[in-house]
Amino acid sequence: MNNKDRIYNFSAGPSMLPADVLESAARELTNYAGSGQSVMEMSHRSEEFETILRDAERDLREILGIPANYKTLFLQGGATLQFSMVPLNLLGKSKKADYVVTGAWAKKAAEEAVKFGDIKIAASSEASKFTYIPELRREDFRPDADYVHITWNNTIYGTRFPYIPDTGDVPLVCDLSSGILSEEIDVSRFGLIYAGAQKNIGPAGMTVVIAREDLIGFAPRTVPAYLDYKIHADNDSLYNTPPCFAIYLAGKVFKKIKREGGAAALEKKCLEKAEKLYDSIDSSALYRCPVERKDRSRVNIVFVTGDQALDKKFVAEAKEAGLYNLAGHRSIGGMRASVYNAMPMEGVDALLSFMKKFESENKDKRSEKRGQERSV
Repeated sequence: MNNKDRIYNFSAGPSMLPADVLESAARELTNYAGSGQSVMEMSHRSEEFETILRDAERDLREILGIPANYKTLFLQGGATLQFSMVPLNLLGKSKKADYVVTGAWAKKAAEEAVKFGDIKIAASSEASKFTYIPELRREDFRPDADYVHITWNNTIYGTRFPYIPDTGDVPLVCDLSSGILSEEIDVSRFGLIYAGAQKNIGPAGMTVVIAREDLIGFAPRTVPAYLDYKIHADNDSLYNTPPCFAIYLAGKVFKKIKREGGAAALEKKCLEKAEKLYDSIDSSALYRCPVERKDRSRVNIVFVTGDQALDKKFVAEAKEAGLYNLAGHRSIGGMRASVYNAMPMEGVDALLSFMKKFESENKDKRSEKRGQERSV
């Protein structure tokens, strides 16, 4: 594969995958490990695939330091299915759960949970267009709640929890989809973590669930078998045919992470990329980041010029320069650079170079716009 033929893909997901992982998979595509078949063709009950699955789980547990009393599951349905599976499995005692709404996906999770129990919005930043993370205290949560739910990183609005909330004895559930593997995290502080694969893990089609053992096994009998965590845990993620090829590619990503220094090394690179971009935005006369500094995402950097037409011109010209998918989410516009693990520093540097060039070429238009704004 000629990397010169590759674009820099700043999409929030599906995102870039490591080129060497794709190259390795391409070599094995029709004949995995001398088996004479593709992973896409082999039985999920075969010795070859069970080894792939077992290795992927072992490597992920090692990278994240997952304690022995947690189950690690590879499921289908995306993080969106977890919006339902979490309340169906965890609303077992008081039927109460507290949600912190810090973005579109956090809001969707809460809206889904309302169908199954007494759901309270413990805090929300929606009134300020999700530009910050609320300061949470233990007293903000009901002590008899079955769980508290947060969304760690918000892909659309570019915010990230800068701390793990203290929920006391109430289990903390976290949608870690766009934050997983980009930083070190203490899994033991959470009761359950779930994450869609298509940010830092692998291709779309697989969702990781990491659940403390004492929280599973209490789904009502009316819950469909596929939506019961215990069914999947008892069957080692093989209750039905799992997303085999997605698990295989994720396993390759995990091995690459281990070779290159683990979660600590990834966090260091993640911070370097984010700091470069934020420094450029903050020092610019053209660009602005609307997110409070302390709550800025490390992987989804949002910024605007303040002129929608100029924002659209930026995105169009960036694409011509090989910098793809820089448009902000359709609900808010502007620009968004998603710099997950597979985005190399060279991609960030190429974006920074383009940003400087674009600002130089369009500074007069922005100055004219600001003059018009002052005269109104």
